[in-house]
Amino acid sequence: MTAQIDPFQAIAVSGLAHRLKAQGRSIIHMEFGQPSTGAPADAIAAAHHVLDNDPMGYWESPALKARIAAHYSEWYGAKVSPERIVLTCGASPALVLALNMSFAPGDRVAFARPGYVAYRNTLKALHIEPVELSCGEAERFQMSAKALAALDPAPQGVILASPANPTGTIIPRDELAAIAEVCRARGITIISDEIYHGISYDMGTPSILEVAPDALVVNSFSKYWSMAGWRLGWLVVPDSGIDAARARMGNLFLTPPSLAQHAGLVAMDCTADLQANIATYTRNRELLLAALPAMGLGRIAPPDGAFYIYADVSEFTDDSMEFCKALLQDTGVATAPGIDFDPVEGRHFMRISFAVSTPLVEEAIDRIGPWFASRNRGLRES
Repeated sequence: MTAQIDPFQAIAVSGLAHRLKAQGRSIIHMEFGQPSTGAPADAIAAAHHVLDNDPMGYWESPALKARIAAHYSEWYGAKVSPERIVLTCGASPALVLALNMSFAPGDRVAFARPGYVAYRNTLKALHIEPVELSCGEAERFQMSAKALAALDPAPQGVILASPANPTGTIIPRDELAAIAEVCRARGITIISDEIYHGISYDMGTPSILEVAPDALVVNSFSKYWSMAGWRLGWLVVPDSGIDAARARMGNLFLTPPSLAQHAGLVAMDCTADLQANIATYTRNRELLLAALPAMGLGRIAPPDGAFYIYADVSEFTDDSMEFCKALLQDTGVATAPGIDFDPVEGRHFMRISFAVSTPLVEEAIDRIGPWFASRNRGLRES
């Protein structure tokens, strides 16, 4: 039986944005979690050198695997051997590998709702049953040990995301440890999506490997390292899963682009460039958190990390897709509808990405402020 996969609605919004731009409209793209900063300068210079001197080919960089393994020691105090690192063509193939090597068709895998749209749809594509746990304001929009322990029967797996997309919320280390203990006791395999690690504001981003050394970890160069278009990521697997992961990577995806691997190795040590990006996100976040409540967007998921604002728009609409389209048509600001991330309550939410330049965030605020003001007046008059 062919799996039925839901469309990614933010892509439809982006398509409309590009059509409007082709008509001469000025568009600010805040619909995708795509850093506007580009790869670090030294990484780009390294890529130019490789292009001029290396014919390239199918290849998995031993130096990059070793550098990623060292990264876990430096950031988290976690011991990971280079052999446990499987280089992938971004985080999406890493998630496919993790799911395919860990679960069989008909198995059940839990994750928080709202959550990244690809979790639900990738599980469905692999004929694995998604088990969505409703996590609202009271739960800080995050998975909890209590909720996971209450699932009956226990799922075969759980996907954690911290910082999360679309909310930016982070699971504190003590809660992460409690989740790991529930999973140990109930035989639940953990897949942790840590693609937004390194991008946080008022709290740290603990890794699941600190409390569950045999968990699978998905990560990528797309966010913190600002290399989304280079299509480079990795999967950390336990020792027992190395052969299964490598067999699947080789047959399904071969290797990541050689050029991206060379550049990624250099990017990992471009600390000044990367921290400058974080400073930009920090300022953008401050501007939006200051401006949005006055527009009527006061109910916002705590954006502990990543570069998103997930805002409740239930006072304005019951259809977040049409709401985002109207906002785009009227102001030229593209955002993502909540239905991508939550098929139940997402019609009342929208996601705003602030992974753009600060001047663009300031301009977006200037554009959407009057638009929301007009709708607030309409609500008062009705």
